[in-house]
Amino acid sequence: MLFPTRNSVPRLATLLLVTFLSAALAIAQGKFNQPGNILVTDQFNNRVIEIDPGGNIVWQYGHGPGDTAAGAIVWQYGENGVSGVGLNQLNSPNATELLANGNVLITDESNNRAVEVTHVYGSASTIVKTFTIGGSAGAMAFASRLPSGHTLLTDAGNNRIVEVDSSDSIVWEFDTSARPGSNTAPSPTRAVRLANGNTLISDQFNDQVIEVNSSKQIVAAYGTIALM
Repeated sequence: MLFPTRNSVPRLATLLLVTFLSAALAIAQGKFNQPGNILVTDQFNNRVIEIDPGGNIVWQYGHGPGDTAAGAIVWQYGENGVSGVGLNQLNSPNATELLANGNVLITDESNNRAVEVTHVYGSASTIVKTFTIGGSAGAMAFASRLPSGHTLLTDAGNNRIVEVDSSDSIVWEFDTSARPGSNTAPSPTRAVRLANGNTLISDQFNDQVIEVNSSKQIVAAYGTIALM
């Protein structure tokens, strides 16, 4: 499920959300996992790929189309044109993060989950953790790993931001639709934890970005709620 903004331009055939790999996490294994490489979430091809500065695919999670022969595919998860929830399958993944432990956290939007998969050169990847908020998640819009080891999830389908522990149990949550004046379905698209411990939320159909503290108080806001 996608959540386009009312004023957005038509989406491209493939939405690429890129994250630069940290040089501190580089592993000297050929071109794999090197400083300057880019991790790409190739949403509508149902895969995650790593490319080098020359544009070569050096790692991949998911089988892409046959016209991507610009480099040797050495890692992959998901199958191009095949949406699914099984091993080596994704359904409209929209974000990815290389974790400090070397694994990759993938936001698998239309499967209503985030998965942590192994990221090992030359080996098949496996799912080591799945986050679904106890099976209650709607469209999972974004996921990120916190310094505590917990995972921050943007559950757009249920209009909430949820922090879960390694067992997928809720530690903290904030419902953006429960605040005064909110639209019934604001569908937040992103949430990140700030250095001060607060949570910054892109609250899509409330037309706001808000900063919320651990006590669930809004301490800052940009934009004004406009009822649909």
